[in-house]
Amino acid sequence: MAKTLTEAKIAGRAERKRLAVGKHWRGIDPDVHLGYRRGKRGGVWVVRWYVGGAYRQQTLGTADDEIQEGTLDYNTAVRSARDVVEAERRKARQAAAGPTLTVREAVEAYIAARDARDTSRKGRAIRSDASSRLSRYVVGKPQSGKRKEVSATALSEIAVADLSESDLLGWRAALPTDLKTATKQRLVNDLKAALNEAYATNRSRLPAELPGIVKHGLRAMRDESDDADDVARENQILSDSQVSRLIGAAWEIDAEQDWDGDLYRLIIVLAATGARFSQVARLRVRDLQSDKGRLMIPSSRKGKGVKDVIKPVPIGPDVLEALLPAIAGRKKDDPLLERWQRKQAAGGIQWHRVGRGPWKSASEINRAWAAVRKRTGMAEVIPYAFRHSSVVRGIRANLPIRLVAAMHDTSVAMIERHYGRHIADGLDELAARSVVALVPTNDEKVVRLTR
Repeated sequence: MAKTLTEAKIAGRAERKRLAVGKHWRGIDPDVHLGYRRGKRGGVWVVRWYVGGAYRQQTLGTADDEIQEGTLDYNTAVRSARDVVEAERRKARQAAAGPTLTVREAVEAYIAARDARDTSRKGRAIRSDASSRLSRYVVGKPQSGKRKEVSATALSEIAVADLSESDLLGWRAALPTDLKTATKQRLVNDLKAALNEAYATNRSRLPAELPGIVKHGLRAMRDESDDADDVARENQILSDSQVSRLIGAAWEIDAEQDWDGDLYRLIIVLAATGARFSQVARLRVRDLQSDKGRLMIPSSRKGKGVKDVIKPVPIGPDVLEALLPAIAGRKKDDPLLERWQRKQAAGGIQWHRVGRGPWKSASEINRAWAAVRKRTGMAEVIPYAFRHSSVVRGIRANLPIRLVAAMHDTSVAMIERHYGRHIADGLDELAARSVVALVPTNDEKVVRLTR
């Protein structure tokens, strides 16, 4: 048990100058004492705390007896003492709880969870995109075949409890300069999610300030703006005639490649709703409400928290006519959009149909989409262009931004951020309608005002 403390007056300079050479203590906690070690030419601050039946000590820094710059005054020394003791007690608690949790372990746990989630959604074993990014730029990966080994970063070996903002900023500064802005931001988001998940799972072992360190250490930097992304989106905003050309080409490719209408229906739903592929793939027969002329689009799996299950999106008679054959004689819980599943015969090169099933991955249309792009002469257009174009179409129709966001399962902030210029154009058009002629014409009677 700690002995009764005889406290000395060490808060002020004048008080410290009157002390004898040696150590003098003052309590800042029942088992924590701030010490002033008086020497012939000034003093030094120390801290001691009671643990395991004995005191432990650590030097904090030089006292501001003569010089203020680079030294510690009494209040600063008290704060430093508390920080030191809290850090040491946290390390002791972590040691008692088990092995030290490193950034590598936190990232690998996150990768495993993401891979398991994506495997469950796709119905087959796959690696998530987060796995590829984090393996390449954080934890490294071994040599495999012709693929060269990628070394782990210094960040991966740091204990999560000891992580600092400078560690995270240093890691990001070391990323390849030719890495695209969008890719870099996705990578940063993946690492942020991995560290936040590690904190949520191991709160008793980690410092309370860790979420703040992660937030500020991985915040979006000014030089990592979305200017490049905005240009890409602008290039992918299609006119109504261009959308029609793509749909027409999809119909032709569907017939030529023996899709039996599956490709055409998928493309027309993407174009009509502006929904993500993952949402469209989860549509059921019951989601097509032909009597009301709308599709009930399931919410995306992006973000956190509880979200609405479905969102109604109106469709035109032409789209409805194209989809009606897909629901004839089918159960309400069946997938609305399906495709033929094919399997290669053993010992041969021919692929044979083995049954129908739902779409699982956007990559399943890659070859067909390449043919569509070639047929239309739009070499750079991507399927996601339907979503961009649908958002802008709603904005140009002067729909409320909140409604446009709800129909596309996103936020008003994201709409304003990525499509701000189109919102401004729409507001200009509305404002122009309020302009009226004020200056009288020549044939009207003009009354001259006297001075």
